[in-house]
Amino acid sequence: MIKNRRDISLLLCLVLLFSWFFPEIGSEAATSSELEQSIKEKESAITEAQEQKKQLQSTMSDIQAMVDSLESSKNDLEAYVKQLDGNLAQIQSKINELKSMISEKEEEIRETQKQLEEAIEREEQQYAAMKVRIQYSYERGSSNYIEMLLASKSFGEFLNNANYMEQMNEYDQRQLEEYQKNRELVETCKKALEEEQEVLEQAKAEVEKEEAGLETLISQKEQQITAFQGDISNKEAAIKEYEADIAAQNSTIAALEAAAAAERKQLEELNKPKVTYDGGMFQFPLTSYKRISDEYGYRIHPTLGVKKFHNGVDFAAASGTPILAAYDGTVVGAAYNSSMGNYVMLNHGDGLYTIYMHASSLNVSQGQTVTKGQQIAAVGSTGRSTGPHLHFSVRLNGEYVNPWNYLK
Repeated sequence: MIKNRRDISLLLCLVLLFSWFFPEIGSEAATSSELEQSIKEKESAITEAQEQKKQLQSTMSDIQAMVDSLESSKNDLEAYVKQLDGNLAQIQSKINELKSMISEKEEEIRETQKQLEEAIEREEQQYAAMKVRIQYSYERGSSNYIEMLLASKSFGEFLNNANYMEQMNEYDQRQLEEYQKNRELVETCKKALEEEQEVLEQAKAEVEKEEAGLETLISQKEQQITAFQGDISNKEAAIKEYEADIAAQNSTIAALEAAAAAERKQLEELNKPKVTYDGGMFQFPLTSYKRISDEYGYRIHPTLGVKKFHNGVDFAAASGTPILAAYDGTVVGAAYNSSMGNYVMLNHGDGLYTIYMHASSLNVSQGQTVTKGQQIAAVGSTGRSTGPHLHFSVRLNGEYVNPWNYLK
């Protein structure tokens, strides 16, 4: 029987060893209150994920209702295009929101996975430390503590020994509580991970459905425009409408050029620096494209069947593909037009302009300065368009010129 303080010292050494080999349960350990806060945060994330799943199910675009509502405006092509483009904008906005949610959810999943791994590692270390402690208690037995107290040589030493015993008991209880809380955190993280993963998969599925709906409406537009322009009885009227449409485009563009020229003159009068073109080659205006669907110059119009001038190059591309500024410049136009759809017009100085038509969305506004390669819009099929593409035009001193002269 040991009659001195060697056993007490041994117990205290064990505590120090636990803190040395298992730092997560020492002074840097997550306390029960910290673990409780982490659990509450994860429970809140679970509730939020469940709400997101419900919202995803209830906010799907009703494509059939959109198609049905378009029937009443089929006889007025301009009204039809405007209404359909409004629907396309609504769906594209929904797709953008879903993709943003997907990015956020992927980041949340990475963070939850990290927390789960840390909690599991902490649990394993706590369990290993507790086994050592339990083994020591089993080997020594509870009678050992009584012997330590009885071995006290004075009342002061008795109180000190009793205090040591109380500290050990409190330490054991604290470690048990933290272990239990950490176990709860592990299970909550697993549940949160499961819910967040379900939201992610559902959001991805919703994006696919919305994109399919987008293609359905674009197809509807293509059929309607083609049918209208291809009808023999409407041929002459369709040609006149096409010519009027191009004239309206040119009038809008000329007005923007005139406004830019007036501003340039005003800057000259005030001796302020103006936008100038340094002669550099253009950045390609798309991050990617499928094919060139229509070249610059005179060609037989695909539905009218007559020879017409095509004032730009059409690049067929997937909806949402980033449209890039071909060169440094100033935005002189960024708006919607029933013919051009969503468009951007850039002034590069010295009478040189680029125009980007039929976008699904715009990223810039009039008066903004942009740099070469900056995203200014996204590919779509708004305006008089029969499929997702970018119509890219270049104008010099009030006339259309071949874009390839600047892209090669």
